[in-house]
Amino acid sequence: MSGHSRWSQIKRKKGKADVERGKLFSKILREITVAARNGGGDPKLNMRLKSAVEAAREANMPQDNIKRAIQKGTGELPGESYEEITYEGYAPGGVAVMVQVLTDNRNRTGPEVRRAFDKHGGNMGASGAVAWMFERKGTIHVDGTKIGEDDLLAVALDAGAADVRQVEKAFEVTTAPGEMEAVRSALEARAVPVLRAEVSFVPQSTVRVEGKEAPAVLRLVEALEELDDVQNVYSNFDIPDEVIEAISAA
Repeated sequence: MSGHSRWSQIKRKKGKADVERGKLFSKILREITVAARNGGGDPKLNMRLKSAVEAAREANMPQDNIKRAIQKGTGELPGESYEEITYEGYAPGGVAVMVQVLTDNRNRTGPEVRRAFDKHGGNMGASGAVAWMFERKGTIHVDGTKIGEDDLLAVALDAGAADVRQVEKAFEVTTAPGEMEAVRSALEARAVPVLRAEVSFVPQSTVRVEGKEAPAVLRLVEALEELDDVQNVYSNFDIPDEVIEAISAA
């Protein structure tokens, strides 16, 4: 899991400069709209919407854009109807991959996802092919430069967190999905510097990948993430940090 977390951090840092701003906004706005449609337009009562709104603010999205996306989700404004679909498959080296999309045309999106798998040496599987390898968990990211591990452990575990681990200069606090918001609120009440929080799919075990398969896996993950309809890509690869650093620098 460490390799996967490291790659996600590098992608996030590069994303501010490399990802086309309009594409990033589009993905976030879709998530806001669907979150509001499914759980209502109040971020205080809708954890998924709250996370999406925070992602929008982190990307410096104008408040008016956020408001309109919420209103489209609640039906106050007309808007597109998005379908939530999860595709599953394998990357090179037997790495499991889950792809979450929001699409207004599954006849377009499905073939795009399949082409990405095929082009980069992977195989798209049937529903349920790899989902059993993952668990839904809440993940709260904490600024590790502003709190020590022992102090964070004391607060997080007391609030109901399942685990705390360090990833470079940050800590990842994991929780049950339904407990994430309560744990997050408890951390913030104790002035713990929370960077972001999200519910995601975490692999139960990882696959070690090195050699030529390592860049092939990352190319597939990146190709999937760049598709317009793709919101999240989850995988269970574990690539050594030094290998990831070399690939990202190339």
